[in-house]
Amino acid sequence: MHISIIIPALNARSTLPACLAACQAQTLPAGITTEIILVDDGSTDGTQAVAEAAGVQLIQHAKRRAAGAARNSGLAVATGEIILFTDADCVPEANWVAEMCRPFQDPAVQGCKGIYATRQPELVARFVQIEYEDKYDLLRTQPVIDFIDTYSAGYRTAVLQASGGFDESIRYVEDQELSFRLAAAGHKMVFQETAVVWHQHSNSLSRYFRKKVMIGYWKAQIMRRYPKRVIKDSHTPQVLKLQMGLVALILAMLAISVLFPFAILAAILLLGVFKLSTLPFLQKAWRKDWAVCLASPWLLFCRALALGLGYAWGLVRPRPKG
Repeated sequence: MHISIIIPALNARSTLPACLAACQAQTLPAGITTEIILVDDGSTDGTQAVAEAAGVQLIQHAKRRAAGAARNSGLAVATGEIILFTDADCVPEANWVAEMCRPFQDPAVQGCKGIYATRQPELVARFVQIEYEDKYDLLRTQPVIDFIDTYSAGYRTAVLQASGGFDESIRYVEDQELSFRLAAAGHKMVFQETAVVWHQHSNSLSRYFRKKVMIGYWKAQIMRRYPKRVIKDSHTPQVLKLQMGLVALILAMLAISVLFPFAILAAILLLGVFKLSTLPFLQKAWRKDWAVCLASPWLLFCRALALGLGYAWGLVRPRPKG
């Protein structure tokens, strides 16, 4: 079996060497070969030179077109039966390719998703890792999933080509749109938690908050196409939706309290409900990282606020098509 590993990159000179080295050093089962395709999406920092020095196949965009377009460019030249995606700031484990290929032994499986790990010391980055692990706990209970993140993703090439690849009008979380589209078409996708890539998560609250705002904005665009996913998808904890609603109500009560001071009592009550909603996450965090556990109520509030702001922005300002 021949495997194509596609990596989009934008100004990734500092992280790309480790990523490419890890992809080239994979421990491959007998009968599996790989090609590595690096798509430089208009970098200006020497990313091209890193790819050339590593000897991987290089595709260059004259100007930035976003990650979805970069992945499509890689797909257009890929020769593998299976396409694997990772990102330029990821370092796959040595068995990553082997583990990503394992689900495809079942001919019914059309896509699979691996996981993140990190060694970062910063509190926010450690929180982000536990946040992902909370989602992995949810995915682990489901034999079929409807969302594959492209940091550790695998698809049958024929399915990607038949679907038209990534929608290039979606400039962020384009992997969600593709996943929902494939799920709607009846394609089976599975969670492969043994396929691990190491990553540098957002390590400051400002970076984390901005990222969540953008996710919220683009999620609103995607939900216009797949309204059923508003109710439920395989990777979003239902409590997150409750928390977003609670944060919106808390802010509304605080605003109303300027004119009607008694509304502050409602805000305090709602804040108490919000804290109760965080208890399952706090229990998980306490077993893994007590410092993250103590900070989690505030960080979860910021997450709900950022996603809510982004989602509201996306609702009132739809993205033009094309």
